[in-house]
Amino acid sequence: MLKKRKVEVVVISDVHLGTFGCHAKELYHYLSTIKPKTLILNGDIIDIWQFRKSYFPKSHLKVIKKIIDLASKGTEVYYITGNHDEMLRKFSDTKIGNFSIIDKLVLELDDKKAWIFHGDVFDASVQHSKWIAKLGGWGYDLLILANRSINWVLQKMGKEPYSFSKKIKANVKKAVKFISDFEVTASELAIENKYDYVICGHIHEPKMIRKVNKKGTTFYLNSGDWVENLTALEYNKKRWKLYRYDKDSNMIQEDFFEMETKLSEQLIASLLFSNK
Repeated sequence: MLKKRKVEVVVISDVHLGTFGCHAKELYHYLSTIKPKTLILNGDIIDIWQFRKSYFPKSHLKVIKKIIDLASKGTEVYYITGNHDEMLRKFSDTKIGNFSIIDKLVLELDDKKAWIFHGDVFDASVQHSKWIAKLGGWGYDLLILANRSINWVLQKMGKEPYSFSKKIKANVKKAVKFISDFEVTASELAIENKYDYVICGHIHEPKMIRKVNKKGTTFYLNSGDWVENLTALEYNKKRWKLYRYDKDSNMIQEDFFEMETKLSEQLIASLLFSNK
């Protein structure tokens, strides 16, 4: 029997169930390895934008059943709506047992406040750029599907996999700027509202980073996605970690960076901005 890890909080986002790009089997395996007190589904879990009767495999349904199963066994599940599942916003503030549908969440974690939301609200405010939506939809889904086929061939040839969308994100100036502006906007609002953590999804870029400005400091966290990166945020024993699913070994591996609040970093930040 698979031993489950006990975790206080798990955050996943951008699963896009109902699309070709979704790694539902891997996500199901990941969810089967953990026993979280709180599970936060931070938007775009079911891709209602691209939903079609002809494509919703059993593996995708199994993920939904697993989430329901976790809720029935005591896990507090928060489904935060995103842009691809914005139709669910009409049911916001609905609670059935341990399962809630909400638009945003503020969570108290060991005397610190975490502000959690999907992040699509910034699409209009950050240079009016919706590059993820333009790249997204059917075009993004087909790009991922084509990428999988090419990577299958590369694997047979003994070569490293290649990501089209990551290459686009890294080389298209608008994409790079959007991601940077997204992080800055989220962080500045969090600092202004005195949140210790701001946790988003939406841009499919997993990250944990301390953000500092003249008004203070916060931690920006992004849970990534289950289309390309296969990542989740986990909070346990006053510590955030970013976990990345290893597709080759079917294991969950801890990423290289983890984060703790360090007094020395806070002191350096205060010294840097005290005279500005």
